[in-house]
Amino acid sequence: MPKRVDHEERRTQIAEALVRVAGRRGLHAIGMRDVAAEAGVSLRLVQYYFETKEKLLLHGLHQLTTGLGARVADRVRAVGAAPGPRETIEAVLLEALPTDEESRTFHLVYTSYAVLSVTDEALAAQPFIDGPHAAEELVAGQLERAREAGITAPGMDVRTEAISLLALSAGLGTSVLVGQRTPEAATAVLRHHLDRLFPGDG
Repeated sequence: MPKRVDHEERRTQIAEALVRVAGRRGLHAIGMRDVAAEAGVSLRLVQYYFETKEKLLLHGLHQLTTGLGARVADRVRAVGAAPGPRETIEAVLLEALPTDEESRTFHLVYTSYAVLSVTDEALAAQPFIDGPHAAEELVAGQLERAREAGITAPGMDVRTEAISLLALSAGLGTSVLVGQRTPEAATAVLRHHLDRLFPGDG
């Protein structure tokens, strides 16, 4: 009896191949044939599942952000059974730093998507900014939780602080990627700012 094909698993396999090859060569430099070779499948199969490169790119973006979410969740779980707001925020910010091969690939490819979204109408619409919006809501929500618990400044503007922390993390990630500073130095800067927001909770 022929083996039943899990179509979602096959789409994920191809999207993961896109992320890997884009991490090595850059998103702008790859085509569907390159992704097929990386995934070990035929070009026709890639075209069957995604039809166009645009649809493949959109699924690749989804795969990229899904992978980040899973790694952040793993990092939060590693803290303990009941992580506080600082631990949760720190997990989000640190996971975005390119400190190993997986996070380096994420940062490189995600930055490529950001550049592409400026000129690509499909990416410039909702798909690309969904991820940043979700991260901002998560960090702002944790800061609000901290403010209500009295472990940070009562008058803190949680939205502005969330935006600032995420922008800082993104900028530090790029500085690590290009060799301006080490992952350890970038981590120290992030923790310095968290110490400011969470005095006595570091």
